[in-house]
Amino acid sequence: MRITFVILGLSCVMMSCGDDNANATVTETTESTAQDDRITASTIEAIAYEDYALSPESEQLVVTWEKYQELATQIGYLKKADFSFFNGDKELLKEFILAYHKQMPSELRTNPIVSRNAIVETALLNLNERLRLDNIERDDKISGIKALFEAFSNLNYLINKKLEGDFYNQIQPE
Repeated sequence: MRITFVILGLSCVMMSCGDDNANATVTETTESTAQDDRITASTIEAIAYEDYALSPESEQLVVTWEKYQELATQIGYLKKADFSFFNGDKELLKEFILAYHKQMPSELRTNPIVSRNAIVETALLNLNERLRLDNIERDDKISGIKALFEAFSNLNYLINKKLEGDFYNQIQPE
């Protein structure tokens, strides 16, 4: 009888030791997965896209467009992996987008630029949703960041192109 209790006791001890190792493995796997899901500044720097900067003439035109300047600053922060503006409250982002659209200079209210602004606004809202939800894959979040970078870069390209076109249209043949 004593041997049965001893064997039963030893088997319980051995089973509990085996469970600790299994729990430790699960915990380590979860922690390493959480670290792999983090998006760092080096991850964002590795995103490949054509980045267009504004020409000096374009910069002079948008200097009074405060919300554009704020968006450019926030995109600069995003490149450093600061998501505070983009993963905030959706209503605040919608208010920002509304003010962004209202403040657009009248010289830039052409169909291509207005439609490109709509794409930037859509990319902002899409990125907001992707960053706020926990069940979104890391690659989907990175593709949302890339989409915003591309949309903003293409907006800069169209602003430059519009001002260049305006300049060439002013030249009179001799």
